[in-house]
Amino acid sequence: MTQPPILFDRTTGDMRGATPWERTIGFALLAGSKVGAYISHRGYNSAANLLKTLFLSERDINVMLNPDAAFSFPYGDGYWSKLLNRTFKYEDELELFLLDSKDVNYTLIDCGANYGYWSVMVSSQRFGSRPSIAMEPSSRNFPRLAHNAKINGGRFEAINAAIGSARGTARLSGNRHEAFSIAGGADAGGEEVQVLALDNLIEDGKILAQGKYIIKLDVEGVEIDAMKGGKRLLETDSVVVCEEHGNDPTHSVSRYILEQTPMKAIIHDPATDRFEALTQLSTLDRIKVASHVGYNVFATSSAFWEQRIYSMNSGNARRAMTQ
Repeated sequence: MTQPPILFDRTTGDMRGATPWERTIGFALLAGSKVGAYISHRGYNSAANLLKTLFLSERDINVMLNPDAAFSFPYGDGYWSKLLNRTFKYEDELELFLLDSKDVNYTLIDCGANYGYWSVMVSSQRFGSRPSIAMEPSSRNFPRLAHNAKINGGRFEAINAAIGSARGTARLSGNRHEAFSIAGGADAGGEEVQVLALDNLIEDGKILAQGKYIIKLDVEGVEIDAMKGGKRLLETDSVVVCEEHGNDPTHSVSRYILEQTPMKAIIHDPATDRFEALTQLSTLDRIKVASHVGYNVFATSSAFWEQRIYSMNSGNARRAMTQ
């Protein structure tokens, strides 16, 4: 018989349903995240997964991200257990942007959704109850994504597909659930998965040809292909939030945006704590200080979204995160 999930409330810190031993491991995971925060959590995932393998039985934890946002994952999972640390912010600048956009009638297109963290958040009341389409190709991850949609009342749509330059199939490979990729090509092994282009969502009636969209691309090396497959969508009032990999010294994603598209690029600069225009790739040499993490770049040709992003520099959006 499957055990009921452990329950953890990020607002209060209350944990219910855990055994004393599971609580002890929880304290270790929390302490590890607090220490790891000083070094961008380098090594945390591996250490947490080792603890899980050695000391925990298979059991889920449902984390209440806010009062109506439940996020489920295997207890002890190295990638997501940082959420036990209530001071940890997952992609701080993206949360800031999404909170600031809660009054905008947009749809989130959550590509490489993994277990659906951002779709759970965006569709919650605190973020404006925005609609979301969450796309995840992995046959291991998709049931988790679908489960998170279910426990949140089915309020976002989950699609079992990768995103790419055109409709078709690809090989998905990788050893970690947060890093599966179709970038390796046909010889990479793994499983065969369906691929859709962003513009196929319009053709298939999933979204309207005109509208406001935030497109989250966390697609492990195929960000450029994804943008190539979204020419029609990217001409609407849309903004792409894509990952600039810390281990890529050529800054290939931002280079493509600046040199091959009509979009403008914007990045949060930790030195100024402001959203700044990204016009020189050399700026990324300074910002990308950790090779094992990704850095969000915002790209848009929409005057609406460009103004919206820069308006966050007023400080009002930052204050909203604490409310």
